[in-house]
Amino acid sequence: MSNRAPVAPPQGRIAQIRETFKFTRQADPTITWILLGVFLGTLAIMIGLGFLFRIPWVFGILAIPTALLATTFIFGRRAEKAAYAQVEGQLGAAASVLNTLRSGWFVTPAVGVTKSQDLVHRVVGRPGVILVSEGPSSRVTNLLANEKKRTSRFVGETPIYELQCGNEEGQIPLGKLQREVMKLPKNLKPAQVTELRRRLDALTNSPLPIPKGPLPKGARIPRG
Repeated sequence: MSNRAPVAPPQGRIAQIRETFKFTRQADPTITWILLGVFLGTLAIMIGLGFLFRIPWVFGILAIPTALLATTFIFGRRAEKAAYAQVEGQLGAAASVLNTLRSGWFVTPAVGVTKSQDLVHRVVGRPGVILVSEGPSSRVTNLLANEKKRTSRFVGETPIYELQCGNEEGQIPLGKLQREVMKLPKNLKPAQVTELRRRLDALTNSPLPIPKGPLPKGARIPRG
């Protein structure tokens, strides 16, 4: 019997990048060629600029880091797009995206639910209370209004924002939801956010099953 110790599974950032790449390639089979094209194209442009300005050695030194930076940026954007595509249309997709917000945000999925499976999720953060709906605008407008009325009895003068997530006119696409939430003004201090969250615990219903994240274990949507 061999005395060799079993090889441990890969850990750390390299393993995370590899897992994210495999996931992205499933949704976007052309990703390998796109990234290769970006890397080689950026490399060629940098070298060309070096000869144009007659300082090829300077641009030669900068060529590889710049090409890697451009490739990483494009890879991040394509991975993010693939991640959103994975959960698009699933029940609780908006909550799944909201759960990737950085620390300081508290998400309670499905505080409002209808028989048609329209949902309202509650986010508590520096702006105050944000109610985010999933479903057709014709149905969720009243659902949001009712949830706002119910929430207002617990939060006093704290601002309450209503956002509709969806693809209809006037709604926020899933891929832009996180950005829209983070653009809201900061009205509360961190201590006030904590107190507000405690007050709203009494309103919390048992949440529905929510997708555990747009990316597989070890990967994530870029925050912000």
